[in-house]
Amino acid sequence: MLIAIAAVILLVAGTAGIYVWSLSNTFDTQTVKIPDVFPDEASRPTAAPVDAASGRNTSGQNILLLGSDTRGANDGSIADLTGQRSDTIMVVHVPANRKNIYVMSIMRDSWLEIPGRGEDKINAAMSYGGVPLAVQTIEGLLGARIDHVAIVDFTGFKGITDALGGVAIDNPIGFDSSHLKGHYFAEGTHLLNGTEALAFVRERYAFSDGDFQRARNQQAFIKAVLGKSLTVETLSNPAKISGLVGAIAPYLAVDEGLNSAYVAGLAVELRDVRVGDVTFFTLPTMGTGTSPDGQSIVVIDQDKLKAVQQGFQMDTLDAVQSEFQTME
Repeated sequence: MLIAIAAVILLVAGTAGIYVWSLSNTFDTQTVKIPDVFPDEASRPTAAPVDAASGRNTSGQNILLLGSDTRGANDGSIADLTGQRSDTIMVVHVPANRKNIYVMSIMRDSWLEIPGRGEDKINAAMSYGGVPLAVQTIEGLLGARIDHVAIVDFTGFKGITDALGGVAIDNPIGFDSSHLKGHYFAEGTHLLNGTEALAFVRERYAFSDGDFQRARNQQAFIKAVLGKSLTVETLSNPAKISGLVGAIAPYLAVDEGLNSAYVAGLAVELRDVRVGDVTFFTLPTMGTGTSPDGQSIVVIDQDKLKAVQQGFQMDTLDAVQSEFQTME
């Protein structure tokens, strides 16, 4: 959803001439480009047709967001996480009518079939085969094509929070932070600075349901960031807009097609969308279990999964979001 924030910023700056060129240049030059993002075309769901007049894909769009606390083992680059497991997995669906946005979290310990590797946790796909295998695994899970990919370095959450002057979070569960020693996040509303925000979105050890609450906290943070980014105070302030783009870009690795032109075009199409039009939900599960080899895993609810698959495939997530929604 840092991509969504970038889209909003580029849209607002769109009438600023050289200013928007500067922002676009910042986005394109400071984001890291991921080489060889997608798997072999023969293994993928069919691509949607491109509009002949605009040259754009005007059907529903799916953007895979992978979050990581670590850099790649090979060269320390966020663009190469082969050998690492993705800490956070989200799929952003932008429907064809561009009237809203859906964000689905996938528990990283979800047990499923990884192409060529057998059954394993979904976040192992990144470790086994990098981004292409992660894309192939999620496309197989949903039966729907991933159009773009962005990897978000968790450190980016700190930068975007500080650029906004802090973000207000309504924390549902009080907890002692394992990442910010001595700090207690009490239940209730908090104005978080960047350091606190990073600790908030990373925490899982403090919760009885671990990654489930971490996913909810990450969704709450993203929603809060979007809410503050869409205020008149932010959008009418060129210095703040420039600071936001500068804070986001260095912590994003994206496929070649996810450039400023794509982001700005999507921003125009989403110009009427507000934070209340963003729905967060989680791939339905049956809770935790144990794999045949003794690992603690998250068990996907196969019956409810069918409805989610249909929602992605038919661009009808509005028909299923109310049942699986995890945030109001």
